[in-house]
Amino acid sequence: MRMTSTGRRSMAIAASVGVLALALAGCSRGGSTGGETSTSSAPSPGITDTTLTFGITTPLTGGTAGPGNCTADGAIAYFGAVNDAGGVKFGDGKTRKIEIKTYDDQYVAANALTNFQQMQADGVFAAGLGLGTPTNQAWREAAIDAQFPQVLVMTGDPTFSDQTKSPWQLGLVPTYQMEGEALGKLLTTDGKPHKVAILSQNDDYGKGYVEGFKDGIAGSSNVTVVQELTYEVPAGGAAADVSSQITQLAASGADVLLNAVSITPTVINELKQMVSIGWTPNLLLPSNTNSPGGILLQDGVNAAAFPGIYTTAFSAAAASPTFATLDGGQDFLDDIAKYTKQQGVPAFPHCVWSWIGAQILEQAFEKMTEPTRESFMTALRSISGFTPTLMLEGTSIDTTTDGHPAVNAVVTQKFNGKGYADADSLG
Repeated sequence: MRMTSTGRRSMAIAASVGVLALALAGCSRGGSTGGETSTSSAPSPGITDTTLTFGITTPLTGGTAGPGNCTADGAIAYFGAVNDAGGVKFGDGKTRKIEIKTYDDQYVAANALTNFQQMQADGVFAAGLGLGTPTNQAWREAAIDAQFPQVLVMTGDPTFSDQTKSPWQLGLVPTYQMEGEALGKLLTTDGKPHKVAILSQNDDYGKGYVEGFKDGIAGSSNVTVVQELTYEVPAGGAAADVSSQITQLAASGADVLLNAVSITPTVINELKQMVSIGWTPNLLLPSNTNSPGGILLQDGVNAAAFPGIYTTAFSAAAASPTFATLDGGQDFLDDIAKYTKQQGVPAFPHCVWSWIGAQILEQAFEKMTEPTRESFMTALRSISGFTPTLMLEGTSIDTTTDGHPAVNAVVTQKFNGKGYADADSLG
């Protein structure tokens, strides 16, 4: 396990090792990831006695570049410090440094597939942590065919944690359905009547949130959905024009908006429009578009105009005034500053999510008994009762349950003008 900053800084700094590039041998589709078949298995591509190469395809440019870069930077920072402290001692007794290779997909599905093919040519051992449902879906089948681990992906699509459909995959963040249900239950607890308008993407992301939300309010007597509208997401994470939808939803008289929207520029634009037309309901925001610095505190958004802004979370917020006092908080801030190009405190939660994902990867590496992808997947799916630094109280990591991502619990929170505080009901 990684040492605290005090212990880590006292260790000798090892020289960094360059990225290893190996050709990927072809594999047939499927294959078991349930156990080892030999005590002397040949190493998979991307791992030597001293290094392991991990790939991340994510939007590094374009409309979702803010959260996209964060999905890589948390892991880059974490393993940068781990590598400088000597590396990770794997379950086979060898100590290796973790080399991160990043690939820009611009939130375009075709680019993500091309990036996966490049990863194979580059000799990457495993990949994951990248942002996006369509981009991760674009190379899921190809990864299965190649028996290539695609893990801890930042999408709430439950398909990635279904071992039958996705034997070489695992999700990191809670499912869309889980988040939506938590937000629905939040509305039912205060007993006051609520009229809800819903704006959602016409894709698995939007449908998942709406499905979960309706499960959360099922059987309640105080919550009524008065109008639902959808929109099509432009390619590449560009902002969508949802002005017509906002105007129609405002006319519904709803006092709550479930905003199942994943693209940062779209959220900013619609919140500005809502303020400009005088419709300021309570907002229910997904965890990936709840950023104070990246969205709510942007010029013209005027978050203070809304009576309440609610979301779900499983990790601490880097912008919190008490973040540096948390276990791992100062390490995170120091390492982000040292090993990445982030300017100041990261605005998006994905940096912390990636940091947490890196800790899960480290756990799996420590459990690997063979230098193979099969051994890695077996080790990754054996983690339970593990609480990485920067996770909220009441949440933990469990990768052992088929159909569930690594994080399978959330807490509901309310925006307080700077960050978020836990909330059990509206008000």
